[in-house]
Amino acid sequence: MKAQVFDLLADPTRRRILDALRERDRSVGELVDLLEISQPAVSKQLRILRDAGLATVRIDAQRRIYRLTPARLLELDQWLAPYRAFWEDRLNDMEKTLNSMED
Repeated sequence: MKAQVFDLLADPTRRRILDALRERDRSVGELVDLLEISQPAVSKQLRILRDAGLATVRIDAQRRIYRLTPARLLELDQWLAPYRAFWEDRLNDMEKTLNSMED
């Protein structure tokens, strides 16, 4: 069974990799340079993200190029939706209160 997206994103290195892949496709070497961690450590995290369906890889000559596959992030987005609504309501209430104080 694939790990829950929530569990996967608990790791800060994986989040940094996803942030980098959100910007554009990247090779392992680029990620090593960007994250300033070892190639085996980056490869391990990429394998976890790939196995979870959060990233895909294609081979380009000698390089492996990784791409974000955001469909799995929908699971997280759906889980967060009620919390977003909760905070939007609270922020709207606060805005009304602040506006009434200005009057």
